[in-house]
Amino acid sequence: MSRTIWSVDEHLDDILASVRPLEPIELQLPDAQGCVLVEDVVVEVALPPFDNSSMDGYAVRIADVEGASEEFPAVLTVIGDVAAGSAGLADDQVVGPGQAARIMTGAPLPAGAEAVVPVEWTDGGTGEGPAAAMRAHSDAPEDATGEVRVHRPVVGGAHVRERGSDVKPGDLALAAGSVVGPPQIGLLAAIGCATVVVRPRPRVVVLSTGSELVQPGEQLTGGQIYDSNSFALTAAARDAGAIAYRVGAVADDAETLRATIEDQLIRADIVVTTGGVSVGAYDVVKEALSSVGDEDEPGGGVEFRKLAMQPGKPQGFGSIGPDHTPLLALPGNPVSSYVSFELFVRPAIRALMGLTDVHRPTARARLSAEKALTSPDGRRQFLRGRYDAEAGTVTPVGGSGSHLIAALAQADALIVVDEDVTSVEPGTETDVVLLG
Repeated sequence: MSRTIWSVDEHLDDILASVRPLEPIELQLPDAQGCVLVEDVVVEVALPPFDNSSMDGYAVRIADVEGASEEFPAVLTVIGDVAAGSAGLADDQVVGPGQAARIMTGAPLPAGAEAVVPVEWTDGGTGEGPAAAMRAHSDAPEDATGEVRVHRPVVGGAHVRERGSDVKPGDLALAAGSVVGPPQIGLLAAIGCATVVVRPRPRVVVLSTGSELVQPGEQLTGGQIYDSNSFALTAAARDAGAIAYRVGAVADDAETLRATIEDQLIRADIVVTTGGVSVGAYDVVKEALSSVGDEDEPGGGVEFRKLAMQPGKPQGFGSIGPDHTPLLALPGNPVSSYVSFELFVRPAIRALMGLTDVHRPTARARLSAEKALTSPDGRRQFLRGRYDAEAGTVTPVGGSGSHLIAALAQADALIVVDEDVTSVEPGTETDVVLLG
């Protein structure tokens, strides 16, 4: 359907209706970081898998240390050592009345023992005062008696991590839809999962257009500027959870741009261009892509639109190539391109990942400003701001110009002024999109 002006919501709805989550794949844990689980992960092995000590010390029976003190210590016979990674005491060894076993952190609690006394609550088997640390078995002094003096009592289960106290077999470890981050990878490894079924991180190709663009580090000559958009949008794509590829700036030539995009399709789940979407004589993105369609896909091709928003009025969206790869064409002004990315590309990336909540969080905040904000009638304006969650306020940063990238670098929120609002007085509550 063709129309003169699209609203922000209509354009976004059209994009999200066209984007489908990527097909699931099975990945090794290190490769699954940042991906979204497709299936529930159920615990098969208890965590911890056995009762084990949380301290270096001595495994004891409760009755044997009841009432123990430094003045009247409980004297116990040490029957052996239990190290982490070992199977414990010999099969025929049990901690019986008047006995204890030296035990290290993570070692299995031996049969007969009911708690662990930290080594600092004992003499460490030296016959001297309180021990500072557990001595290595090979470093025990020659006059060690094979006894330990315990200076404090303990209750049952003290300093013992019980089997299944973290998760038990049959528990839900992680639900489908969870993002696999470092803690999730740790949990999956701890319960013995080597692989998981996830939707892969989307591959995003970002390229900027303009013969005036020069790569940072090169020398500027007359009429040239540094290409900042491709760097900012590539970083934004990674921040959204994607694997991002930045393509160097493409000159204002439609054939070159078309060929460059076609070359990139092999590694793209979505293509993002910036620049060349307005009505100027050298807006080559429109020239290069307006005639490119997906002949076997109804509604295929790239459509260029005018949106009722500021900044970011000119936008393009569609699909290209044999796999109908989504393409979003963003304006070239730095702030326009970044705001457009946040509003349209980021949700598309999150939808490809299979996430249900694809939007940045929002909040209501009171405008903290010296004067009223003005906004054009009929357009939804997005202004840069600093959000103070504790005070519940948002303060504008910089002006409304779409080229003011320095102000964007200081902002952590977008102040939203609706289409039917032309002035926002200080102290008025308004919506803010949180970028941090």
